[in-house]
Amino acid sequence: MNGITLRQFHFPEDYEAVLNLWQNAGEGIGVGQSDQLEEIGKKVRQAPDLFILAESGSRIIGTVIGGYDGRRGMLYHLAVAEDFRGQGIGTLLMDEIEARLREKGCRKAYLLVKQGNRAAEMYEKRGWGEMTHVRLFGKNLSSTP
Repeated sequence: MNGITLRQFHFPEDYEAVLNLWQNAGEGIGVGQSDQLEEIGKKVRQAPDLFILAESGSRIIGTVIGGYDGRRGMLYHLAVAEDFRGQGIGTLLMDEIEARLREKGCRKAYLLVKQGNRAAEMYEKRGWGEMTHVRLFGKNLSSTP
């Protein structure tokens, strides 16, 4: 893609620019406790190759984060700067994260999409679909009951 490069996230140098992208990405990205500097540092130490950035020149214009526990993969925070949407950057990031997960032996992956996220159509075109037979449970482990 013309002028667009992909690379790994550099911690902590890229953090502020990435956080700014997420905070301005619109309704599809929720920025929370797990996106604080210390938490991102933990993610990067665990699997630095699964945090990918798209750049145009020196500007970070897209991100995707992957996780792999040895059995299943998970994708988070696919975001593209608003003025770069519709140019295939999300597809480029998805191609790369899926390839990296496959290289690790990942056979099945999940991604979280917020209700009402209009970008979900892109995922469906790529063969991702809702797993209606699964309910998502969560628990905030950082707070006491």
